[in-house]
Amino acid sequence: MLAYLVHILVTAALLLLVAKLVDGVEVSGWGPAIVGALALGIVNAIVRPVMVFLTFPFTLITFGLFLLVINALMLWLMAAFVPGVKIKGFGPAFLGALVLTLLNMCVAFLLGPR
Repeated sequence: MLAYLVHILVTAALLLLVAKLVDGVEVSGWGPAIVGALALGIVNAIVRPVMVFLTFPFTLITFGLFLLVINALMLWLMAAFVPGVKIKGFGPAFLGALVLTLLNMCVAFLLGPR
């Protein structure tokens, strides 16, 4: 349970960092960032697997690069439901998802295996 809470807080901090780094991504504070991290977790747990399954041919043809598009769509979907988080179009969503993915990879590398 504690690990899950830490993961939510780290993701919220990374969302705030993405908002600083990517034009077109806005997070108005810690509250919306924490709600956004929770919503992103729910979206990634429920909607993302369906999207991955439905778009498997595109993912196969693009050697997995289409998963970046799915990540962008999940981030954009999260922003549609969370007040205080705004993403102004697919371009910022794509770049924001890419930066968020890279930052998550860096954090996972620094923290090591669970």
